[in-house]
Amino acid sequence: MHALKKLLVPTDFGALAELALRYARELARNLRAEVHVLHVLDEPPSFAWGVPEDAYVPGYSFAADEQKQVHKNLEKLMAEGEREHLTVRAAVRRGSPFTEIVNYARANGIDVIVMGTDGRGPIRHMLTGTGVAEQVVRKAPCPVLTVRSPEREHALA
Repeated sequence: MHALKKLLVPTDFGALAELALRYARELARNLRAEVHVLHVLDEPPSFAWGVPEDAYVPGYSFAADEQKQVHKNLEKLMAEGEREHLTVRAAVRRGSPFTEIVNYARANGIDVIVMGTDGRGPIRHMLTGTGVAEQVVRKAPCPVLTVRSPEREHALA
């Protein structure tokens, strides 16, 4: 087993992603590892009946400065004091979250991915058949540490 030097935390800025980031920060401090935080701007769903590429789809914005705003949000995730002790890299990609997470991990030599298990919700899971975390676990080029919601754990008990 090789040393874990690069951790990837995909984020949708939700509570589970924040919890996963807390785990990753602690791991990074203990391992002296680098943290990569990735947000994927999800492409609108493609429909069988052919919605034009430039059509308005509720919930999806393609503004030119959208990526800049996401970078600002990513920067806010890391407290100022942490930057002195951790190396953090922020990235934004556009596309399918699962595909972009796996591609980013491959391209950047990521040693472990730390992510929440149910970030996108039950509707998306129903439509796609599997959640993003499940797809990443199946196809990632490295181990994946999944973080579950503490509320879900109590609900299942």
